[in-house]
Amino acid sequence: MSVHLIERGEGARPVYRQIGDALRREIQDLYRAGDALPSESDLALRFNVNRHTLRRAIDDLVSEGLVVRRHGKGVFVLSPAIDYAIDRQTRFTASLESQGKTTESRVLRKQVIPARGGVASRLELAAGEEVIFLETLRLVEGHPFCVISHFLPLEGFATVLDRYDEGSLHTFLERFCETRVRRTESLISSVLPEPDDAVLLNMPRNQPVLRVKSLNLDTHSGKPVEYVVTRFRGDATQLSVRT
Repeated sequence: MSVHLIERGEGARPVYRQIGDALRREIQDLYRAGDALPSESDLALRFNVNRHTLRRAIDDLVSEGLVVRRHGKGVFVLSPAIDYAIDRQTRFTASLESQGKTTESRVLRKQVIPARGGVASRLELAAGEEVIFLETLRLVEGHPFCVISHFLPLEGFATVLDRYDEGSLHTFLERFCETRVRRTESLISSVLPEPDDAVLLNMPRNQPVLRVKSLNLDTHSGKPVEYVVTRFRGDATQLSVRT
């Protein structure tokens, strides 16, 4: 690509913003998700600026979710934000596959723990009652999308501990536990990721995740059967709340 002319002097827009605008257009017109941008030194030479100014322009693109820095590898173009609907019957696999996207669920941990604090109160259990703690990593198009912590009463759902290994957990509950669930609440906040989540989601620790705390009820009995805490990559997710 040719050297890009930057306007300077009184009345000109900040140089780093001009660079960001130029790169934003090129990402839209010339790059695909997963492509690497030229190195910072090459871009600095092309725009005739120092590395600090160039990095500031890249920082803006990172904060917009257009690109991601990968330590020691460079700057890569991200896929557009994925629209994820939250409603009473939200199902990860069905919701995304309906958009033509491939999904994968990986079980990271399965264990029995005592219910404490918010978990006990939301599941209407006495403190210390046993619950299943299940943590999964969900991928979309082969890329990390969210980490989910599920809490279910051990009583009535021991089959999850013994047999659930992949795929849709809610489909598993219907098939093996004769339980169909509906979501009754979703509390959404933006927080910085825990170190382990940042590693799993392949993202920097200073970039927020979207955290959604949800409660699912048994559609037949109306009793709470699953408390869920989901952490979505903020740069890859657009949450659509439907009532």
